[in-house]
Amino acid sequence: MFATELVKLPGAELIAAGSRSAERAAAFARDFGAPRSYGSYEELAADPDIDIVYIGSPHSHHLEHSLLCMSHGKSVLCEKAIALNASQTRDMARVATEHGLFLMEAMWTRFLPAIRWVRGRIADGAIGDVMNMHASFGLKSAWDPQHRLLNPELGGGALLDTGIYPVSFASMVFGEQPKTIHSNVRIGETGVDEWSSALFEYESGRTAHVTSSVQLPLRMEAVIVGTEGRIEIPSFIGAKKAVMISRTGTEEIFVDNDPDRGMKHEAIESMRCMSAGLPESPDMTVRESIEIMETLDRMRSAWGLRYPNE
Repeated sequence: MFATELVKLPGAELIAAGSRSAERAAAFARDFGAPRSYGSYEELAADPDIDIVYIGSPHSHHLEHSLLCMSHGKSVLCEKAIALNASQTRDMARVATEHGLFLMEAMWTRFLPAIRWVRGRIADGAIGDVMNMHASFGLKSAWDPQHRLLNPELGGGALLDTGIYPVSFASMVFGEQPKTIHSNVRIGETGVDEWSSALFEYESGRTAHVTSSVQLPLRMEAVIVGTEGRIEIPSFIGAKKAVMISRTGTEEIFVDNDPDRGMKHEAIESMRCMSAGLPESPDMTVRESIEIMETLDRMRSAWGLRYPNE
Protein backbone atom coordinates (compact mmCIF):
# COMPACT_ATOMS: atom_id res chain seq x y z
CA MET A 1 0.00 0.00 0.00
CA PHE A 2 2.88 2.36 0.71
CA ALA A 3 4.36 1.87 -2.76
CA THR A 4 0.92 2.19 -4.39
CA GLU A 5 0.63 5.75 -3.08
CA LEU A 6 4.31 6.65 -3.24
CA VAL A 7 4.47 6.32 -7.03
CA LYS A 8 1.73 8.97 -7.35
CA LEU A 9 3.64 11.67 -5.47
CA PRO A 10 5.27 14.54 -7.36
CA GLY A 11 8.98 14.61 -6.62
CA ALA A 12 9.09 11.02 -5.41
CA GLU A 13 10.70 8.25 -7.43
CA LEU A 14 10.65 4.59 -6.52
CA ILE A 15 14.12 3.60 -7.64
CA ALA A 16 14.54 0.07 -6.39
CA ALA A 17 13.07 -2.78 -4.38
CA GLY A 18 15.07 -5.15 -2.22
CA SER A 19 14.28 -8.58 -0.81
CA ARG A 20 16.04 -11.73 0.34
CA SER A 21 14.55 -13.24 -2.83
CA ALA A 22 15.64 -11.84 -6.19
CA GLU A 23 12.41 -13.13 -7.72
CA ARG A 24 10.18 -11.36 -5.18
CA ALA A 25 12.16 -8.15 -5.53
CA ALA A 26 11.89 -8.28 -9.32
CA ALA A 27 8.15 -8.92 -9.17
CA PHE A 28 7.63 -6.00 -6.79
CA ALA A 29 9.72 -3.69 -8.96
CA ARG A 30 7.79 -4.77 -12.04
CA ASP A 31 4.42 -4.20 -10.35
CA PHE A 32 5.31 -0.66 -9.24
CA GLY A 33 7.55 0.47 -12.09
CA ALA A 34 10.85 0.56 -10.19
CA PRO A 35 13.77 0.33 -12.65
CA ARG A 36 15.93 -1.81 -10.32
CA SER A 37 15.57 -4.73 -7.96
CA TYR A 38 17.98 -6.49 -5.66
CA GLY A 39 18.07 -9.97 -4.19
CA SER A 40 19.78 -8.73 -1.02
CA TYR A 41 19.37 -5.75 1.27
CA GLU A 42 23.11 -5.07 1.08
CA GLU A 43 22.86 -4.42 -2.66
CA LEU A 44 19.89 -2.12 -2.15
CA ALA A 45 21.66 -0.13 0.56
CA ALA A 46 24.71 0.30 -1.67
CA ASP A 47 22.76 1.84 -4.57
CA PRO A 48 24.18 5.38 -4.89
CA ASP A 49 20.98 6.85 -6.36
CA ILE A 50 18.78 6.08 -3.34
CA ASP A 51 18.20 8.90 -0.82
CA ILE A 52 15.90 7.17 1.67
CA VAL A 53 14.84 3.59 2.30
CA TYR A 54 11.43 2.53 3.57
CA ILE A 55 11.95 -0.50 5.81
CA GLY A 56 8.94 -2.81 6.05
CA SER A 57 10.59 -5.99 7.33
CA PRO A 58 9.42 -7.72 10.56
CA HIS A 59 10.07 -5.89 13.84
CA SER A 60 12.88 -8.30 14.66
CA HIS A 61 14.91 -7.00 11.70
CA HIS A 62 14.31 -3.24 11.95
CA LEU A 63 17.53 -2.50 13.81
CA GLU A 64 19.70 -4.60 11.52
CA HIS A 65 18.21 -3.23 8.31
CA SER A 66 18.16 0.38 9.51
CA LEU A 67 21.81 0.28 10.56
CA LEU A 68 22.74 -1.37 7.26
CA CYS A 69 21.06 1.39 5.26
CA MET A 70 22.47 4.19 7.41
CA SER A 71 25.99 2.72 7.14
CA HIS A 72 25.66 3.32 3.39
CA GLY A 73 24.51 6.91 3.89
CA LYS A 74 20.79 6.29 3.41
CA SER A 75 18.11 8.02 5.43
CA VAL A 76 15.46 5.72 6.86
CA LEU A 77 11.68 5.65 7.18
CA CYS A 78 11.19 2.57 9.38
CA GLU A 79 7.85 0.87 9.79
CA LYS A 80 6.25 0.93 13.24
CA ALA A 81 7.12 -0.22 15.78
CA ILE A 82 10.49 1.27 14.99
CA ALA A 83 12.35 -1.52 16.82
CA LEU A 84 11.90 -4.29 19.36
CA ASN A 85 12.69 -2.07 22.34
CA ALA A 86 13.95 1.32 23.46
CA SER A 87 17.60 0.23 23.54
CA GLN A 88 17.54 -0.68 19.86
CA THR A 89 15.80 2.60 19.03
CA ARG A 90 18.51 4.53 20.85
CA ASP A 91 21.13 2.70 18.76
CA MET A 92 19.32 3.71 15.59
CA ALA A 93 19.09 7.32 16.76
CA ARG A 94 22.79 7.42 17.61
CA VAL A 95 23.85 6.13 14.20
CA ALA A 96 21.50 8.53 12.38
CA THR A 97 23.01 11.43 14.31
CA GLU A 98 26.58 10.27 13.67
CA HIS A 99 25.92 10.07 9.93
CA GLY A 100 23.76 13.20 9.72
CA LEU A 101 20.80 11.24 8.32
CA PHE A 102 17.05 11.61 8.54
CA LEU A 103 15.30 8.94 10.62
CA MET A 104 11.58 8.58 11.30
CA GLU A 105 9.23 5.92 12.57
CA ALA A 106 6.60 5.24 9.90
CA MET A 107 3.61 5.94 12.15
CA TRP A 108 1.48 6.82 9.13
CA THR A 109 -1.65 7.71 11.09
CA ARG A 110 0.19 10.62 12.72
CA PHE A 111 0.25 12.48 9.38
CA LEU A 112 -3.30 11.89 8.15
CA PRO A 113 -5.24 15.12 7.45
CA ALA A 114 -7.97 14.10 9.91
CA ILE A 115 -5.44 13.49 12.68
CA ARG A 116 -3.66 16.76 11.91
CA TRP A 117 -7.04 18.47 12.29
CA VAL A 118 -7.57 16.74 15.64
CA ARG A 119 -4.17 17.90 16.85
CA GLY A 120 -4.97 21.42 15.79
CA ARG A 121 -8.29 21.49 17.64
CA ILE A 122 -6.63 20.16 20.80
CA ALA A 123 -3.84 22.73 20.52
CA ASP A 124 -6.21 25.66 20.14
CA GLY A 125 -8.16 24.63 23.24
CA ALA A 126 -11.39 23.79 21.42
CA ILE A 127 -12.23 21.00 23.92
CA GLY A 128 -10.57 22.62 26.91
CA ASP A 129 -8.03 20.69 28.97
CA VAL A 130 -7.75 17.10 27.77
CA MET A 131 -8.36 14.80 30.73
CA ASN A 132 -9.18 11.39 29.28
CA MET A 133 -8.96 9.36 26.10
CA HIS A 134 -9.39 5.82 24.95
CA ALA A 135 -8.19 4.12 21.79
CA SER A 136 -8.42 0.52 20.64
CA PHE A 137 -7.24 -1.51 17.69
CA GLY A 138 -7.62 -5.25 17.36
CA LEU A 139 -7.98 -7.85 14.65
CA LYS A 140 -8.69 -11.57 14.50
CA SER A 141 -5.76 -12.98 12.57
CA ALA A 142 -5.70 -16.44 11.05
CA TRP A 143 -4.10 -19.04 13.29
CA ASP A 144 -0.60 -19.54 11.92
CA PRO A 145 2.14 -19.89 14.56
CA GLN A 146 4.80 -19.06 11.97
CA HIS A 147 3.17 -15.83 10.86
CA ARG A 148 4.87 -12.65 12.07
CA LEU A 149 1.84 -11.72 14.20
CA LEU A 150 2.15 -14.87 16.34
CA ASN A 151 5.84 -15.72 16.02
CA PRO A 152 7.96 -14.45 18.93
CA GLU A 153 11.14 -14.79 16.85
CA LEU A 154 9.76 -12.01 14.62
CA GLY A 155 8.63 -9.76 17.46
CA GLY A 156 5.08 -11.06 17.12
CA GLY A 157 2.13 -10.23 19.29
CA ALA A 158 -0.29 -7.35 19.57
CA LEU A 159 1.91 -4.81 21.30
CA LEU A 160 4.32 -4.02 18.46
CA ASP A 161 1.75 -4.42 15.71
CA THR A 162 -1.68 -3.16 16.78
CA GLY A 163 -0.83 -1.93 20.27
CA ILE A 164 1.69 0.63 19.05
CA TYR A 165 -1.16 2.60 17.43
CA PRO A 166 -3.20 3.43 20.56
CA VAL A 167 -0.05 3.89 22.67
CA SER A 168 1.43 6.30 20.12
CA PHE A 169 -1.95 8.04 19.87
CA ALA A 170 -1.96 8.60 23.64
CA SER A 171 1.57 10.00 23.39
CA MET A 172 0.40 12.41 20.70
CA VAL A 173 -2.65 13.54 22.67
CA PHE A 174 -0.94 14.09 26.03
CA GLY A 175 2.54 14.98 24.80
CA GLU A 176 4.18 12.77 27.41
CA GLN A 177 4.38 9.21 28.65
CA PRO A 178 2.30 7.87 31.56
CA LYS A 179 3.51 8.15 35.12
CA THR A 180 1.78 4.91 36.11
CA ILE A 181 0.67 1.92 34.01
CA HIS A 182 -1.87 -0.71 35.06
CA SER A 183 -2.25 -3.47 32.48
CA ASN A 184 -3.38 -7.00 31.87
CA VAL A 185 -2.50 -9.38 29.08
CA ARG A 186 -3.25 -12.74 27.55
CA ILE A 187 -0.10 -14.63 26.55
CA GLY A 188 -1.02 -17.23 23.95
CA GLU A 189 0.40 -20.67 23.26
CA THR A 190 3.11 -19.31 20.93
CA GLY A 191 4.38 -17.08 23.74
CA VAL A 192 3.23 -13.72 22.38
CA ASP A 193 0.70 -11.23 23.75
CA GLU A 194 -2.53 -12.00 21.92
CA TRP A 195 -4.38 -9.11 23.52
CA SER A 196 -3.92 -6.58 26.27
CA SER A 197 -5.57 -3.64 27.99
CA ALA A 198 -3.85 -0.84 29.89
CA LEU A 199 -4.78 2.19 31.95
CA PHE A 200 -2.26 5.03 31.71
CA GLU A 201 -2.21 7.61 34.50
CA TYR A 202 -0.61 11.02 34.03
CA GLU A 203 -0.16 14.08 36.20
CA SER A 204 -3.26 16.05 37.27
CA GLY A 205 -5.50 12.97 37.17
CA ARG A 206 -5.43 12.57 33.39
CA THR A 207 -5.92 9.05 32.07
CA ALA A 208 -5.83 6.99 28.88
CA HIS A 209 -7.25 3.53 28.25
CA VAL A 210 -5.60 1.61 25.42
CA THR A 211 -6.46 -1.86 24.15
CA SER A 212 -5.05 -4.01 21.36
CA SER A 213 -5.26 -7.52 19.99
CA VAL A 214 -4.24 -9.87 17.21
CA GLN A 215 -6.88 -12.45 18.17
CA LEU A 216 -9.93 -10.29 18.97
CA PRO A 217 -11.75 -8.04 16.45
CA LEU A 218 -11.77 -4.87 18.56
CA ARG A 219 -13.22 -1.57 17.38
CA MET A 220 -10.71 0.81 15.80
CA GLU A 221 -11.97 3.92 17.53
CA ALA A 222 -10.57 6.75 19.59
CA VAL A 223 -12.30 9.29 21.83
CA ILE A 224 -10.59 12.29 23.41
CA VAL A 225 -12.40 14.02 26.27
CA GLY A 226 -11.68 17.52 27.52
CA THR A 227 -13.24 19.88 30.03
CA GLU A 228 -15.19 21.64 27.27
CA GLY A 229 -16.04 18.82 24.89
CA ARG A 230 -14.78 15.71 23.14
CA ILE A 231 -13.47 14.51 19.81
CA GLU A 232 -14.61 11.20 18.37
CA ILE A 233 -12.65 9.41 15.65
CA PRO A 234 -14.73 6.45 14.44
CA SER A 235 -11.72 4.71 12.88
CA PHE A 236 -8.49 6.36 13.94
CA ILE A 237 -6.49 3.80 11.95
CA GLY A 238 -6.65 5.40 8.52
CA ALA A 239 -8.92 8.13 9.87
CA LYS A 240 -11.06 9.88 7.27
CA LYS A 241 -13.44 11.56 9.69
CA ALA A 242 -13.36 13.24 13.09
CA VAL A 243 -16.19 14.84 15.04
CA MET A 244 -15.77 17.47 17.73
CA ILE A 245 -18.73 17.80 20.10
CA SER A 246 -18.76 20.79 22.42
CA ARG A 247 -19.97 20.77 26.01
CA THR A 248 -23.22 22.35 24.78
CA GLY A 249 -23.75 19.69 22.08
CA THR A 250 -22.75 21.59 18.94
CA GLU A 251 -20.75 19.57 16.41
CA GLU A 252 -17.86 20.32 14.09
CA ILE A 253 -17.01 17.63 11.56
CA PHE A 254 -13.86 17.09 9.52
CA VAL A 255 -14.02 14.76 6.51
CA ASP A 256 -11.13 13.75 4.27
CA ASN A 257 -12.52 12.74 0.86
CA ASP A 258 -9.18 11.65 -0.62
CA PRO A 259 -9.75 8.09 -1.98
CA ASP A 260 -6.18 7.04 -1.13
CA ARG A 261 -5.75 5.27 2.18
CA GLY A 262 -3.26 7.89 3.36
CA MET A 263 0.12 6.21 3.68
CA LYS A 264 1.51 8.80 1.27
CA HIS A 265 1.42 11.46 3.98
CA GLU A 266 4.35 9.96 5.88
CA ALA A 267 6.31 9.97 2.62
CA ILE A 268 5.36 13.61 2.02
CA GLU A 269 6.55 14.47 5.53
CA SER A 270 9.84 12.64 5.01
CA MET A 271 10.43 14.46 1.73
CA ARG A 272 9.56 17.82 3.30
CA CYS A 273 11.96 17.30 6.19
CA MET A 274 14.80 16.08 4.02
CA SER A 275 14.37 18.99 1.60
CA ALA A 276 14.56 21.37 4.56
CA GLY A 277 17.64 19.63 5.93
CA LEU A 278 15.85 18.42 9.07
CA PRO A 279 17.21 15.28 10.80
CA GLU A 280 13.74 14.31 12.02
CA SER A 281 10.06 15.27 11.80
CA PRO A 282 8.80 17.68 14.46
CA ASP A 283 5.53 15.71 14.46
CA MET A 284 7.16 12.31 15.04
CA THR A 285 10.53 12.93 16.62
CA VAL A 286 13.03 10.18 17.26
CA ARG A 287 12.99 11.18 20.94
CA GLU A 288 9.25 10.48 21.08
CA SER A 289 9.71 7.13 19.36
CA ILE A 290 12.26 6.21 22.03
CA GLU A 291 9.88 7.29 24.80
CA ILE A 292 7.01 5.29 23.30
CA MET A 293 9.25 2.22 23.14
CA GLU A 294 10.14 2.81 26.79
CA THR A 295 6.42 2.68 27.60
CA LEU A 296 6.05 -0.59 25.67
CA ASP A 297 9.10 -1.95 27.50
CA ARG A 298 7.47 -1.10 30.84
CA MET A 299 4.32 -2.96 29.81
CA ARG A 300 6.24 -6.06 28.68
CA SER A 301 8.36 -6.02 31.82
CA ALA A 302 5.22 -6.20 33.97
CA TRP A 303 4.07 -9.16 31.87
CA GLY A 304 7.42 -10.95 32.02
CA LEU A 305 7.52 -10.96 28.21
CA ARG A 306 10.80 -10.83 26.29
CA TYR A 307 11.49 -11.44 22.62
CA PRO A 308 14.00 -14.24 21.96
CA ASN A 309 16.36 -12.03 19.91
CA GLU A 310 16.37 -8.85 22.01
